[in-house]
Amino acid sequence: MSIFEQRESEIRAYCRVYPVVFDTAFNARQTDEQGKEYIDFFAGAGVLNFGHNNERMKQAVIDYLQRNGVTHSLDMHTSAKRRFMERFHHVILEPRNMPHKMQFMGPTGTNAVEAALKLARRVTGRHEIVAFQHGFHGMTLGALACTANQYFRGAAGVPLTHVSHTAFGAQGKAADQALQALEMLEDSYQDGSSGVTPPAAFLVEVVQAEGGVNIADKAWLQRLASLAKSVGALLIVDDIQAGMGRTGSFFSFDDYGIDPDIVCLAKGLGGMGTPIAMNLVKPELDKHWSPGEHTGTFRGQCLSFVAGCEALSYFEDSHLMEEVQQKGAIMSAALAPLADLAGVEVRGKGMLYGVDVGLGELAKTIVGRCFEAGLLVSACGSGGRVIKLIPPLTTPESDLQSGLAILVEVTQNVLREAV
Repeated sequence: MSIFEQRESEIRAYCRVYPVVFDTAFNARQTDEQGKEYIDFFAGAGVLNFGHNNERMKQAVIDYLQRNGVTHSLDMHTSAKRRFMERFHHVILEPRNMPHKMQFMGPTGTNAVEAALKLARRVTGRHEIVAFQHGFHGMTLGALACTANQYFRGAAGVPLTHVSHTAFGAQGKAADQALQALEMLEDSYQDGSSGVTPPAAFLVEVVQAEGGVNIADKAWLQRLASLAKSVGALLIVDDIQAGMGRTGSFFSFDDYGIDPDIVCLAKGLGGMGTPIAMNLVKPELDKHWSPGEHTGTFRGQCLSFVAGCEALSYFEDSHLMEEVQQKGAIMSAALAPLADLAGVEVRGKGMLYGVDVGLGELAKTIVGRCFEAGLLVSACGSGGRVIKLIPPLTTPESDLQSGLAILVEVTQNVLREAV
């Protein structure tokens, strides 16, 4: 019996999907202790947008450590944090005319969401949050209340309150139904006898990654933004998994024409896998915080600032985002034969794709066989029915093509056997 089976909690999950001991990794490949290589289309669930052991980031961290740079600083000022903030301001915020302040908190996405919810309730004096069906926002109680998946919610142990869920306006037929749901909400807010009052905030993902790679319809999202503004509610965009260039631009909402009050970021923000989370908050909202009201021991992650600063350099020109769009087109073309199969739907944006095979058991079999063939993918969506592809943005085209070929062949074989 290994030490993992002997001593690690039963809560472990991904190691059951990939039952080997990984030893080394570089860019879009991982290697186990037996020397077998795997093309990684999982990439830490969106953490490793720039690949495993990115050379530029690794060297920047090594140089920083060798000169005894500060590694932990709470929220004190450090040179590493200043360089990160200055680059984020000049490269990301200033070109978009975004006045948002940067708030750092505990280094996980769920902590970013918790802070956003707290602030929305403080600013508006309201309690209710409107989240969306199939959304995923984290595992701590406030964020979990906004998460729709019943399996995750069931572990809470207490009632998950002050959140309601409504239809998500995904591209396609669902958008019309979701627009009608927004119109009904709007009518209820305007009707003084409806018993329904406006919320503190609407919390939304532009691409629901864990929810099944559901992509928001542009007209629906703009209508949601308009509704939030009209009723004095905040619009919070959770860009934790779909941000940092994943969809072909830095923010997943860059081409939607909306102006979020708060943007939650984490995962790929730290560049090479070290943890960090940050909220972008409009200044008039940020002033409602008092010093230390939302704190966290590890909100001064200097190694993440160093690597994340290097990650931001990829956005100083358009080269990487053009590459992401080109690779996204390769993914779309390679997956087209699956989209022609009965009961299968392919959807995606940039380098985030989902293959909906209709049944969780089929998806589970596909994930397992892909692993055996040397490809790491994961399942998501309702009942785990969607195969999610989220390879590093820096994946070499040869690895991208090889991984896609494995996925297509395995999926075709599994579906053929199921008939």
